[in-house]
Amino acid sequence: MAEITTLFWDIGGVILTNGWDRASRKEAAAAFHFDWEEFQDRHDLSFPAFDSGQITLNEYLDRTLFYRQRSFTREEFTAFMFAQSKEFPDTRAILDKVSRSGKYFVGAINNEPLELNQFRIEAFDLRRNFLVFFSSCYVRSRKPEETIYRVALEVTQRPPEKCLFIDDRPLNLESPRRLGMNTIQHQNAEQLRSELGKFGVEV
Repeated sequence: MAEITTLFWDIGGVILTNGWDRASRKEAAAAFHFDWEEFQDRHDLSFPAFDSGQITLNEYLDRTLFYRQRSFTREEFTAFMFAQSKEFPDTRAILDKVSRSGKYFVGAINNEPLELNQFRIEAFDLRRNFLVFFSSCYVRSRKPEETIYRVALEVTQRPPEKCLFIDDRPLNLESPRRLGMNTIQHQNAEQLRSELGKFGVEV
């Protein structure tokens, strides 16, 4: 096995909670008293463009909620969206140790809309760990499609066999494996520590 020199991490579901997942959207529907089914239909149609940086947060909200009068403001709703993000401290501690070691090139490959991504990078000081962010909103491509991983390899000029990608969703590991990258499906911090050890990554 080639020595691992590069670690690419997913963010939502690994380092932080997911930014705007189904559970968060359900909570929003309950908190703001709007029709879940109607919202969900509009979300499904609008989210791919939002996630890949083709429409802004305001455009997404216009399409999904503010196409008619609401009893709440856009600012209140945005604040709620951003407040859904929480850190997983045990996994973050592993990431901190890996990035502090100075032995590895550490980057993120994640799906996230622009405004939410920027908020999470700032709020959780993700720049202290990641040298680069291959986020769907920047590269206009989303996991599980191969393009986002190929861009990460081409821009960083890293050989795939020396790269390790960590993600919580099995589907997101299929394309990087086809490209020759090593992968770990993240379940919890203990399991991640153990799997990293198998690749010779000391944490």
